[in-house]
Amino acid sequence: MGRGAQSLARVAVIVRAGSAPLWWPGLLAAAIGALVPGLTGRRIGLLAGAALFLVTAAVVALVRDRRYAELAGGATRAGRSDFLQDRAVTVRNWRRGHRWWLLGAFLAAVASAFLLPGAGGLVLAGAGAGLWLKAVRIGQRERRDDVLYWVRTDWVERGRPAGKQVKGYRTTGPMAGDATPGGARRHR
Repeated sequence: MGRGAQSLARVAVIVRAGSAPLWWPGLLAAAIGALVPGLTGRRIGLLAGAALFLVTAAVVALVRDRRYAELAGGATRAGRSDFLQDRAVTVRNWRRGHRWWLLGAFLAAVASAFLLPGAGGLVLAGAGAGLWLKAVRIGQRERRDDVLYWVRTDWVERGRPAGKQVKGYRTTGPMAGDATPGGARRHR
């Protein structure tokens, strides 16, 4: 990289990177939990889990929404020398950095089945759904503004593209990189 060049990762890809590793293990934990009678019984556990799924998905999708909008509103154009990180690299880095947390969350969701069958897994799946919804909302903003939002990789602390260390976003045209608006894989 030349002088002043930065490595940039897509904001929507970082957000979306956690959706599948929360969604699928959450559904698996809920299915395992549904097999356990639990303290409250399957019906109550699954009904409570369904309600918690909706609440968790809504909270995760909306949390820090103003911060994302503020950073997007003040975004500057990426320079020619900036290095755009591939989608696969961004996803791999996020998942490697969170693998132990994800394993712990899965085990806690399965263990919670002895209290509320299936509820812990549905909370985990709700968090994954919320991240996916947040990525979709970022993609809608990208389509509306006809840009893609990027963040410096050295500012992204623990996979948070709107954390305190992030001072601003960079933008490119909508065809840059290998991901569509919203962070999905671009099919060529």
